[in-house]
Amino acid sequence: MTPAIFGLSGLTLTADERAFFKDADPAGYIVFGRNVESRAQLRALTDSLRDLHGRDRLLITIDQEGGRVARMKPPEWLSYPAGAAFDRLFDLAPASAIEAARANAEALGHDLAEVGITCTHAPVLDVRQPGAHDVIGDRAYGSEPLRVAAIGRAVLDGLARAGVVGTIKHMPGHGRAMADSHKELPTVTASAAELESDIAPFKALADAPMAMTGHIRFTAWDADHPATQSPFVVAEIIRKRIGFDGLLLTDDLDMQALDGTVPQRAEVALAAGCDIALNCWAKLDDMAGIAARCPAMSAAAAQRLDRALAVTRLDGASGIQVELLAKRDALLRLVEAAA
Repeated sequence: MTPAIFGLSGLTLTADERAFFKDADPAGYIVFGRNVESRAQLRALTDSLRDLHGRDRLLITIDQEGGRVARMKPPEWLSYPAGAAFDRLFDLAPASAIEAARANAEALGHDLAEVGITCTHAPVLDVRQPGAHDVIGDRAYGSEPLRVAAIGRAVLDGLARAGVVGTIKHMPGHGRAMADSHKELPTVTASAAELESDIAPFKALADAPMAMTGHIRFTAWDADHPATQSPFVVAEIIRKRIGFDGLLLTDDLDMQALDGTVPQRAEVALAAGCDIALNCWAKLDDMAGIAARCPAMSAAAAQRLDRALAVTRLDGASGIQVELLAKRDALLRLVEAAA
């Protein structure tokens, strides 16, 4: 199995994609707006991927956080609030914010499960910092680590109730970045002591089945490499200090924070200790280069993938989306009522 998640070019698989994916056998796939038209079309696309590999348990992912990060959009799908909505409610009523986040995530998870998507790259556990770049901004659950962890836990639980696995991101923390890693490499100069608050939500949720790295250089830990490609950050900070033993994905390797060709970026990230290289943009040459250049998935990574895919619908899940949304909306209205 190729230790990669690959993107898809369109609404259906091309003949070239079918042949390549069958041969390369990637760990999973990621869906973007270019792959999304209707419920029936998207379900047919994800079913075609399962049929191609002959397995029902297949990692098919999406960036569906809510707010400005959503690939499945109205009018075909519901709109979900950004993380800041739950942060505002937490100021007023912490328990209500946690319950609203859980209900919201479960409702969102039902949308994903209906169309055969098994994972979303959420929750965002980055701790918002004043003056930082807005690439995180209202996606964050707040500026207090324990609050971020509490809401993040509720999101993971809500997704799991719908049978969808969440991905905590962007480990070890994107909240201090003064630049957008889609466009350039951010450098964070905070001390190791200061960074303890950044990693605190990840430590609290270290038992999560999946996590995504951030393309950020932390001078306190490794002045030469971004976290995604840093053996020290992966081994000493993510695996040891945070204590994360789940499936570790890179952020998208096409982002301009990284140097070299996409296959080179994947090779370096995997050598640094990441389990999976995430390559979103469905460029067949890049994907073929990753498959050719990178070793097969390690036994440890394969076990972590199996554990992540074992997430199933929780007993006692309410399962009725309209009721979940009504609960969420009633709780979020408490903020307006208190204003």
